[in-house]
Amino acid sequence: MENNMPQRLSVSSSPHAHSGESTAVIMQDVLIALIPAAIMSVIYFGWQALMLIVLCAATCVLTEYICRRVMKRPQTIGDFSAAVTGVLLAFNLPPTINPIYAVLGSVFAIVVVKQMFGGIGMNFVNPALAARIFLLISFSQDMSEWSRPFFYLSSNSGTDVVSAATPLAQMNSGEPTFTLMELFIGMRGGCLGETCIIALLLGGIYLLLRRVITLEIPLSFIGTVAVIALIGGQNPLWHIMSGGVVLGAIFMATDYTTSPTTRSGKIIYGIGCGVITMTIRLFGSLPEGVSYSIVLMNILTPHIETLTHSRPFGTEVSRNAK
Repeated sequence: MENNMPQRLSVSSSPHAHSGESTAVIMQDVLIALIPAAIMSVIYFGWQALMLIVLCAATCVLTEYICRRVMKRPQTIGDFSAAVTGVLLAFNLPPTINPIYAVLGSVFAIVVVKQMFGGIGMNFVNPALAARIFLLISFSQDMSEWSRPFFYLSSNSGTDVVSAATPLAQMNSGEPTFTLMELFIGMRGGCLGETCIIALLLGGIYLLLRRVITLEIPLSFIGTVAVIALIGGQNPLWHIMSGGVVLGAIFMATDYTTSPTTRSGKIIYGIGCGVITMTIRLFGSLPEGVSYSIVLMNILTPHIETLTHSRPFGTEVSRNAK
């Protein structure tokens, strides 16, 4: 006998297809992709680099655990997003920075930038970069002291051995001394995880193969930096491999929560990051602008989404049409 009862249907918002990848799986892929750069940072800057990475990651995870308990919300430390924030923050710090500052930055990233806005998926700027800017404003001198690669192997503990000028600082002084090969392999001063370009590219290739990120944002970001450098009469490879362009373009500008989802939006977003970065580098008082550029474009992401959102299928029919 045929059943004439109406069939019950589930009503829910899109998307209706699931890729099978959870937040935890994606964050694990990001952590795996960061391993080559982490290994090279330890090789170049010694045990202090490893200590900073572990300290920042552990502090972020512990802070998130405490926040979720205090706010009486479900625990989210199992999605590994707090660990990723901690590693990325460590990658944006000088190797010899006071560990207390690293702890303060980690707490700021989780409490102020992430959990106060509702947790993962709700923060409107990248927590690691916001924390780096907070530390730059609060401890500008300590955040601008760089170390020479392998300084820890020297028996001389003087500042002439430890301190080093970054390529961007040398460029502003008009006396660049680094070769392109030295920049590529990371034989220069700089933040913990930004120096070794080949390690960052290996991590980026892994994320592309895993389909965690796409090419639109990294290519448009790095390409814009190269084009503006050419227009300004400077070496584009020098600008790409100096500072945090590669680290920012691959690992931070591509953050799901704070970047556009549409293809055209990603391109606009990446171009904006490149334009702001080079504007600060060429005309600003600061030698580097990657952190500021990404955070500013994070703020503009909702507007970019609105301008580039997908139109519904079909055509709009006028009410007066007969």
